[in-house]
Order: sequence, then C-alpha cells, then structure tokens
Amino acid sequence: MKLYYAPGACSLATHIVLRELGKKFDLEKVDLGVKKTDGGKDFNRINAKGYVPTLEIKKDEILTEVSIILQYLVDKAKTTKLLPKAGTMARYRAMETLNFVATELHKGIGGLFNKAMPEEGRKVIIERVVKHLSYVDDLLAKNKFLTGKTFSVADAYAFTVMSWGRHVGIDMSRWKNISKYLEVIAKRPAVQAAMKAEGLLG
Repeated sequence: MKLYYAPGACSLATHIVLRELGKKFDLEKVDLGVKKTDGGKDFNRINAKGYVPTLEIKKDEILTEVSIILQYLVDKAKTTKLLPKAGTMARYRAMETLNFVATELHKGIGGLFNKAMPEEGRKVIIERVVKHLSYVDDLLAKNKFLTGKTFSVADAYAFTVMSWGRHVGIDMSRWKNISKYLEVIAKRPAVQAAMKAEGLLG
C-alpha cells in the first residue's frame, strides 16, 4: 500500500489514520505544482484528478477522496476503534460529522488558499467558516472529540484542515475549545509520527 501525499495537505488525515491503525505502507511525496512525484512519475497518470490523497492499494488499484479512503482503511482493518460498526446509528452520526468536515471545513478553509480570490469573495467565505468553527467550538465544549469521547477518523481530518487556519488569516485562538482540541490531537503519537515524516515538525 502506498500513500501519495503533499506535506500538510488533506492527505495528512489519511497518513495519521494509517499510523493510528498500525498499517505498513509506503509514502511518496507529490509536488502538486508540477504534478510530479518524488520518484519522477507523472502524478496525473496515477490520479487523473491531480490531487492528494491518493492511495495505491495494489498495482492498478487506486482510491481517492479523503472521506472514502478513511472509511476504507477502517473497514479493511475490521476495527471499530476509529469508526463505529457499519449499519449502526453511531456510524451514520460519525459519517455525518466526517461529511461536515469535508464539505464545510475543508472546502471553506481550503478555498482561502486561492490567492486569486477577490477580497469580497474571501470575506464571504471567512464569515461562513467562522460560523462553522463556532459550531465546532460549541460541540467541543461538550465532547472531548468530534463524535464523543474517543478519537475517530473525523478528528484526524478536522485536525488537518483546522490547522490550516493560521496559514489563511484565521486566528484560531479565538475558539478556546478548538485550540485545546488541536493541542491534544497534536500530541498523539501517530500524529507526531505523521507530521515528522512529512517534515512538518522542527
């Protein structure tokens, strides 16, 4: 199994979950600007979408999209450690949260990296993101993690995208519960290992 990644991109969520599950895997860095891998391969020939994460399960078997890859990894590991059992209401609640992270937090915060975006458009996105982050902060006032008392794939994903805040001009310190949450997750061994491997730690 091989994970194609870009340092600090949303592929970090997949990287974290692979380590949380204790999976054996290879890493290959991708330069998304020129669409080349560290091994010199044309990344567009690996994933025609041109973005990470891209998980090579085996030769000619590629899986993309963060939420789907995370579900796949947990289900193949046959564990309920990071996601509740399929078919249960708890699983649907977890997927509801995972989808929120993907469609609201990821697309919102991630969209702010676009330097060509007009200032008015940027303001509209920031207002929406602030509203969603306030919702998350309220949620974390009652729960240690997004889906309750235990760390899940939704937390790996949320940690990744909320960590982008400081890079796009959003002062995350205004949300005390989120700030504490990010600190707690950052200390997890799997998170530390993934970030170190991606060159994100000093």
